[in-house]
Amino acid sequence: MAGSSESGPSPEDEMQISFDNHSFIVPKKEINMFPDMGKWKRSKAYADYVGFVLTLNESVKGKKLACDFKTSEPVEKLVLLLNTLDRWIDETPPVDQPSRFGNKAFRAWYNKLEKEAENLVSNVIPPEFSAAVVEAAVYLKESVGNPTRIDYGTGHEAAFAAFLCCLCKIGVLKEDDQLAIVFCIFDRYLQVMRKLQKIYRMEPAGSQGVWGLDDFQFLPFIWGSSQLIDHPTLTPAHFVDEKVVNERHKEYMFLECVRFINEMKTGPFAEHSNQLWNISAVPAWSKVNQGLIRMYKAECLEKFPVIQHFKFGSLLTINPVGS
Repeated sequence: MAGSSESGPSPEDEMQISFDNHSFIVPKKEINMFPDMGKWKRSKAYADYVGFVLTLNESVKGKKLACDFKTSEPVEKLVLLLNTLDRWIDETPPVDQPSRFGNKAFRAWYNKLEKEAENLVSNVIPPEFSAAVVEAAVYLKESVGNPTRIDYGTGHEAAFAAFLCCLCKIGVLKEDDQLAIVFCIFDRYLQVMRKLQKIYRMEPAGSQGVWGLDDFQFLPFIWGSSQLIDHPTLTPAHFVDEKVVNERHKEYMFLECVRFINEMKTGPFAEHSNQLWNISAVPAWSKVNQGLIRMYKAECLEKFPVIQHFKFGSLLTINPVGS
């Protein structure tokens, strides 16, 4: 981030762990009952996760998806990993079944990931950090939806962000990878998730229906609204204009999310996506961005049904901040 050299260490430097006598562990659930939510809010994992989301939010401000940014070797390897997941969808077509939603072929696709996750992650993590593979791979497996319920939601999306956060903490992804993390890796992840949602007709996990922001995603709305801050012509009112969305969706993550909603849902936008419709009345993208960050904390990070599934290891630890 700009100016970080003058103001002491950047969030990435502070987040990075030392490998000397560090023990990696397989992440597990720690939030079992509603009162455990206090532990989560006080945890280093919460502080690191929110810090990660906000750092990326700052780095993409005012930038188009196609802007110039460097892609390091780990970034390219992560895109190859996501390309593999995409290819597996093509190799695992949906099966004929009586129910329209939750196609059981997703389970076959997921089984492949479960078997291969550590191999996939070890292609991204250099040999000297190989002890971290077992820990990072868990977040990758958690990030694609639930094979029992055949659903996907913001908790799965959070697991993918946590996976990337872990790669930053061990130093595989670096500070100058920030734009590529959002515009290259996360954008590719979204493409694969949309394909999964569409091909296997996945149910929204814990959806609030018409009162939720979106059935499946949240982070691309935050980062996508940051991209549009101080845009000379596009205002929040424009994203409900289908013509604008169709013309500009390749430049801005927010508009790409809206385009996907328009593709998947029928009827008036104000009815099927009421929360988003309300947001289109906000005058400035900076206000939209601040509001979405508050909403994300309240509706996702502070909701027990979402966080009960989050897993904690040595990189994203349940230990309280300052311990």
